[in-house]
Amino acid sequence: MAKSGNVFDIDRLHQYVEFMKENDITEIDLEQNGEKIRLSRSGGVMPVVASAPAPVAAPTAAADNEEVADPDHIVTISSPMVGTFYCRPNPESEPYVQVGDMVTAESTVCIVEAMKVFNELAAEIRGKIVAVLVDDQTPVDVGKPLFKVDTSA
Repeated sequence: MAKSGNVFDIDRLHQYVEFMKENDITEIDLEQNGEKIRLSRSGGVMPVVASAPAPVAAPTAAADNEEVADPDHIVTISSPMVGTFYCRPNPESEPYVQVGDMVTAESTVCIVEAMKVFNELAAEIRGKIVAVLVDDQTPVDVGKPLFKVDTSA
């Protein structure tokens, strides 16, 4: 059983997810001692744990041999958390998205597994996937660029 005082205990988080499923709740925000977590689920398939929005503006600083900056209509979707990147829901499935696919703000683009919780990440923007920047089953850090999306498409 979860410790009664810690809302972030993994067993307690599983209880929240079950409660959400049983009561058809799509999102819960939790806060304890200045730490925050948002649990949400889309379509009743998988829980989502996220503390930051996925898309961020394309970086403007460039390393050697790279372009100085992407055009304004190219947006980078970055990881909001540390975990393992999965491009598909299971090993037998097709990837959520591939280069050339159109996405909406609600489109699931990948899963980032953190502490045995599989977090579906939504695109949160509309456009066409122009680059997948991470290989399947690769560790990612907060802010790691995952996809580039052309919002003018």
